Amino acid sequence: MNRSIRNTQQETTMNLHDTPHLAGPQPEELVPSRYALKVGDIDVLVVSDGVLPLPTQMLGHNAAPSVRAAWLKDMFLPQDAFDWALNAVVVRSGDRTILIDAGLGSDPDLHLPRAGQLIRRLEAAGIDLSSVTDVVLTHMHMDHVGGLLVDGVKERLRPDLQIHVAAAEVAFWEAPDFSRTAMPEGFPDALRTAARQFTRTYHNQLRQFDEQHEIAPGVVVRRTGGHTPGHSIVRLTSGADALTFAGDAVFTVGFDHPDWFNGFEHDPEEASRVRGRLLRDLAKTGELLVATHMPFPSVGHVARDGDTFRFVPVFWDY
Repeated sequence: MNRSIRNTQQETTMNLHDTPHLAGPQPEELVPSRYALKVGDIDVLVVSDGVLPLPTQMLGHNAAPSVRAAWLKDMFLPQDAFDWALNAVVVRSGDRTILIDAGLGSDPDLHLPRAGQLIRRLEAAGIDLSSVTDVVLTHMHMDHVGGLLVDGVKERLRPDLQIHVAAAEVAFWEAPDFSRTAMPEGFPDALRTAARQFTRTYHNQLRQFDEQHEIAPGVVVRRTGGHTPGHSIVRLTSGADALTFAGDAVFTVGFDHPDWFNGFEHDPEEASRVRGRLLRDLAKTGELLVATHMPFPSVGHVARDGDTFRFVPVFWDY
């Protein structure tokens, strides 16, 4: 069996944490909300933060409405709005337990009751917040930092927690530019508020890097820009295995239409170039991909399909 997609409760319990591992989803949940795999000697747990309903125009606001409607029809998706997945990742490498992105948290003004589940689901997986040594932020949109702003969470984190984020990202949110985005009403204000609150709350824990930084053996974060100026991806490597967590560089529609502009992209042209380069690289290497807004657990490979790409999900290993 390919070690990169091995999924066992025993391995997760032994390697990710020392607390008892619950056998399955909580009684009120009808579907799994976490998926474990191995990347060589690195333990990985993809955790769902829930789903975020958004207008379908957000998928490609530069595309003709008829073309966008045809793509949605081909994908058996609704024409008006659909649920974006929200995925975060827990990584264990050596003596470091690393949370990559922190989910949405809670913003009652946006009325998103099915999102912001990460903290509860980490607990359901038996992961104590005090065991997390590092947090890596792909960027500072609220659906990537909000979980750490939930009341009572900071007090449960270890005082020597290190939060790794690109310096360009921190600088951007001092005076963010939304002029080239296409977001629903209320989102720019909510994003701005969350980023500022996060910077104030965790200023002493921030560890800023310029272009690339190794967090732990085989865990490297690299700035790509595009989606936001400091947007970053995280690559895990161990032995012959590798996995890239792409954050918001890749969306489901991006395989068929890498040139479509996502409504949350602050520099859509650069985001499109980043997406194309990343997909070409992943298709060439064959390594695994996980991304924030692809359907849970979003673990799969990238294949070339002429001038575009295909996402090839791994077979779930129970």
